[in-house]
Amino acid sequence: AAARAMLDYAAKLTQTPGEITGQDVLALRDAGFDDRGIHDICAVTAYFAFVNRIADGLGVELEDSEG
Repeated sequence: AAARAMLDYAAKLTQTPGEITGQDVLALRDAGFDDRGIHDICAVTAYFAFVNRIADGLGVELEDSEG
């Protein structure tokens, strides 16, 4: 349940950040996350969004995964 709550929150924060409300944070608390855990979820989600935006802005292309 905790993993599902975390992933749902991260997806919402990524796709529709303006729709995050206190209820979303309460859902994380109800799933067992404390302040530090919620902060970490937000920070990691924001970091990945930041890095992706920088890569897109610089026109970085993905490497072939086969090497």
